[in-house]
Amino acid sequence: MFSAKMNGMLYINWNIDPVIFSIGPVKIQYYGLIFVTGLVLCSYIIGHIYKKENIYSPDAMEKLFIYGILGIFVGARLGHCLFYDFEYFSSHIVEIFIPFKENANGVYEFIGYKGLASHGGAIGLFIAMLLYSRKVHIPFSKIIDIIAILAPLGGAFIRISNLMNSEIIGRPTDLPWAFIFRHVDNLPRHPSQLYESLSYFLIFLVAYLLYKYKGQLFKIGSYFYFGLSIFGIFFMRFLLEYTKENQKGFEDSLSFNMGQLLSIPFILIGAILVIKNVINTRKGLTNRNFL
Repeated sequence: MFSAKMNGMLYINWNIDPVIFSIGPVKIQYYGLIFVTGLVLCSYIIGHIYKKENIYSPDAMEKLFIYGILGIFVGARLGHCLFYDFEYFSSHIVEIFIPFKENANGVYEFIGYKGLASHGGAIGLFIAMLLYSRKVHIPFSKIIDIIAILAPLGGAFIRISNLMNSEIIGRPTDLPWAFIFRHVDNLPRHPSQLYESLSYFLIFLVAYLLYKYKGQLFKIGSYFYFGLSIFGIFFMRFLLEYTKENQKGFEDSLSFNMGQLLSIPFILIGAILVIKNVINTRKGLTNRNFL
């Protein structure tokens, strides 16, 4: 990676090989390494919050990991197949569940699970946490608020992984910090993955610092952090879609692309939960001062 000059402008020349090294047929990629790093960090912080909220147990943490991963993966996969590529997968239903794709010769080739949608992942995680709360007998409201504090941090690591894969690229631009994704083309483009990653990291910082220093006002279990997280994540997602290339051709004819349309319900729900909590908190403070 180094600067590349084009039309008198210096841009970031992004030609990183997604594969770090190979051991026989096994390829160790940046995507997986960064994803696992983010997962471990999030798990550590969740464990700390669990202890602070007196709901920690090794069994609860182990089950959280299992339910969380399955919920995110299944939801993200189904979300992509339903929202972004329904026409194809409606006639290739088996390929929804297997990491293989049928080629022109009718032979199935291994391609991995290409196609995961964050909106579907969010819905899948929500449902998984409902099931998890019943399994470990911890109030769902507490679980979803704790998860919501860390969700933006996990999203930040995922977008860095996307950057290393030169995927989810931005639209062409002449801004001085543009990236030329050499594995895609030779055009300077918005590094939209970095925009999202930095945005999500800031949302995480706000949520975590509010919990740490204002936890008495905005308590775990009030759905405040859940509302704050989904509002922040999907509001930024809505805005930053304007810097990104559409994922599918059918989106070019839409006023808002699919990512923006799917973000709107999350933004509204998040805003309602945050406003409700702020109003209740102000009422509580007013009553306390009156007494």
